[in-house]
Amino acid sequence: MSRRLFALTALTLVTTAAHAQPTQDQLDRFAAELQVRYQVLDNRPAPAVCAPSPSCHLAELNLTAPKAPAAGWSIYFSSVTPILQADNDGFALSHINGDLYRLTPTAAFAGFAPGRPVRIPLKLAGHQLSELYPMPNYYVAGDGLAARTVASTRPVVDPETGLESLPFVAPFTDEARLAGGSAADATVWATAARVYAVNAAAGTSVQPVPATAVLPTPLRTRPDPKGGSLDLSRGVKVSVGGLPRAELEAALGRLAKAGAGEGARGVPLRVRLVPDEKLALGGYRLAIKTSGIEIVASDPEGAANGLASLAQLVDARRTVPLLTVDDAPRFDFRGLHVDVARNFHSKAEILAILDQMAAYKLNRLHLHLADDEGWRVEIAGLPELTDIGSRRCHDPGERTCLLPQLGAGPDPSTPVNGYYTRADYIEIVRAAQARHIQVIPSFDMPGHSRAAIKAMEARAARLRAEGAPEAEAGRYLLSEAENKSVYSSIQHYDDNTINVCLDSAYAFLGKVVDEMAALHAAAGQPLTRYHIGADETPGAWSASPACAAYEAKTGIKPADLGGHFIEKVSALLAQKGVTPAGWSDGMGHAKPDRMPAKVHSNNWGALAGEGPASAHVQANQGWEVVISTPEVMYFDSPQAADPKERGYDWPSRATDTRKVFDFMPENLPAHAELWADLRGRPQASKDDHPLEPGVRFNGLQGQLWSETIRSDAQVDYMLYPRLLALAERAWHGANWETPYVPGKGYDPTTGAFTDAMRARRDADWAAFANLLGGRELARLDAAGVAYRIPTVGAVVEDGRLRANVEFPGLPIEYRVEGGAWRPYAPDAPVAGRVEVRARSADGKHAGRSLFVP
Repeated sequence: MSRRLFALTALTLVTTAAHAQPTQDQLDRFAAELQVRYQVLDNRPAPAVCAPSPSCHLAELNLTAPKAPAAGWSIYFSSVTPILQADNDGFALSHINGDLYRLTPTAAFAGFAPGRPVRIPLKLAGHQLSELYPMPNYYVAGDGLAARTVASTRPVVDPETGLESLPFVAPFTDEARLAGGSAADATVWATAARVYAVNAAAGTSVQPVPATAVLPTPLRTRPDPKGGSLDLSRGVKVSVGGLPRAELEAALGRLAKAGAGEGARGVPLRVRLVPDEKLALGGYRLAIKTSGIEIVASDPEGAANGLASLAQLVDARRTVPLLTVDDAPRFDFRGLHVDVARNFHSKAEILAILDQMAAYKLNRLHLHLADDEGWRVEIAGLPELTDIGSRRCHDPGERTCLLPQLGAGPDPSTPVNGYYTRADYIEIVRAAQARHIQVIPSFDMPGHSRAAIKAMEARAARLRAEGAPEAEAGRYLLSEAENKSVYSSIQHYDDNTINVCLDSAYAFLGKVVDEMAALHAAAGQPLTRYHIGADETPGAWSASPACAAYEAKTGIKPADLGGHFIEKVSALLAQKGVTPAGWSDGMGHAKPDRMPAKVHSNNWGALAGEGPASAHVQANQGWEVVISTPEVMYFDSPQAADPKERGYDWPSRATDTRKVFDFMPENLPAHAELWADLRGRPQASKDDHPLEPGVRFNGLQGQLWSETIRSDAQVDYMLYPRLLALAERAWHGANWETPYVPGKGYDPTTGAFTDAMRARRDADWAAFANLLGGRELARLDAAGVAYRIPTVGAVVEDGRLRANVEFPGLPIEYRVEGGAWRPYAPDAPVAGRVEVRARSADGKHAGRSLFVP
């Protein structure tokens, strides 16, 4: 592991005399008493300040303590934006790897004086637009001592809202300096007044939810001309034809939770498969008559989808409207990606997500199980993958765990660490299969593979120590000790890329695929698709003896090895009957004529960049392209441009539920007419690589990456209710979407999105927002989902409070000068400083508050 130094003072000045080493008690007391204060000062410094870097931001770290051990200690912390400079001669700052840094006192450090902070000015790359962007859990360590988390840097969860904050991070108050990443950035904060204006422009007001409403919107709904409803208070009497009843147990269970369980005297409910009626796969016909209910489908998934719609139609009186629904999905692939590698998320959370996916007819779970920061599933015969690769702790030699990243801290027992046992994974896949959801395991390679690389190095070291033959010790090695290549990955690792010139790398891949196939077989869902990520790191093989020998043998140069690896791995998977999948940029390095007939590519190119072109090119190649556009489909982006919102902002400054709802996945270039770029500037698009006639994308997928998401509650907050808008767009093609015209470009003046289309879209949104506020969020409450409660828009005009909320019907409340919260009534008289917030649909939980200007 390299130790790149980013300090003005050399590490040779660090005091490390053995006689000065602290005791464990001294280190513990220091960790308990040290006060850390981190403040972002300026996201928009002048270019001369940043030079030679293209962009930077300024921050300050303040350390205060009554006293500290004289020497022999260091402070470790994570910074996901690289630190370019630290200006304090009393400390040496070194980059360990990834986002982990170390501060060590030098000979110039005069110690702490009570109440007098030690100030360390910092210059960092890029920008930090959120108070939640810095990472928590700084820790102190010394040789031979147990590392301890600095208490002042632990996250705090508000018991009333359930939201996490970082008290050691100074609040953002200077919008002019902190709201955008450069002087040209037009980003502004989502203040109460601005939220009010957005909600008012959307025209959303409380409307009654139609009894016939289903989410996602069906293809056709025909209410009975005479109206009326069917009483299900005695339950339903189920008969199933053409498929095993077991295929419907999960869907029937959800129907029972909705209030229509099974009963001997219940309303007849007949579910049958009729393949020759040519219903689309996943589609169904639901007929509710006075005589009973019938669901017809051509496959079990369609039958379950029909039951999901029926469950939504059951109202509080346990009645359903008389109607007929003819329905079919827009896309075959309706997916959700969940990253459990960066930070682990529990089996219970994944099972709960599967329930909600089935309720809203999503049918693919892309489970990201391994990355640099963790390996999350047990593989028979390779115990180090989980014994070491699933844990982060302070072990500089990484013999028992990986070093902390992403603010994990030194304690390996915290929830960000962990893995699924084989039994756990089988349970997850079985639950998915019961809900007609395919699980697609994902293990990123050749880049983003540090957890696996370090685990296999530990395996080799263990076997060598045990006297095993070298052939066995090195059987699954992913790295080459003699490789002197110098590189840095996008997350700033210098040792995270598999050496693709080693036969042992392919042996490892084959072993993992075979073991995953065995787990899927045990769960009753064959492994038919495997996501390899396909990320690489330029320069990783430039000085590898193995790759030099491979070039001499094959003629393949290091620069071309990434594409060669994808081709070779794809062929290996195809031989096992598994479809290879990967991200579009990495898969694009492969030669199409050297790839299997069936290839899955997640297109994550930017709308304002190469995204439309790469999606079209790969779809024209005959690949199954799944649209995964980061500006709108990355659910780890903040839901509002607000410094108290969580998430990475490089894909989007704000991706709210409305933005997901407005997405037009079958016409990517058209968004240039309607949406600004990342910095709020107008954009233009070209369609230089148009889709060929008859070519369509295969699906739509939302992504939840977990770098900033450390708990299951945070997963819920980031997923919901955006997941419901994803389901709407993946299932239902709206009549207001701009039709795709091959070769057509767009900009804000092209006018392809007409006033009539805008009116239809806005009316659809109003109905959707009311459906969430009036019904669906209450169902999420009942399921225990900790969804994001939207912030309230508000203004005070003529001494009267006017407030609105994104999802009409949610309770709004306000208080004045920090007093008691009270229910909002339109035009409530107020005087003083006013604060507003919404509550959950069931009224039991409060959302984040905003002050009204």
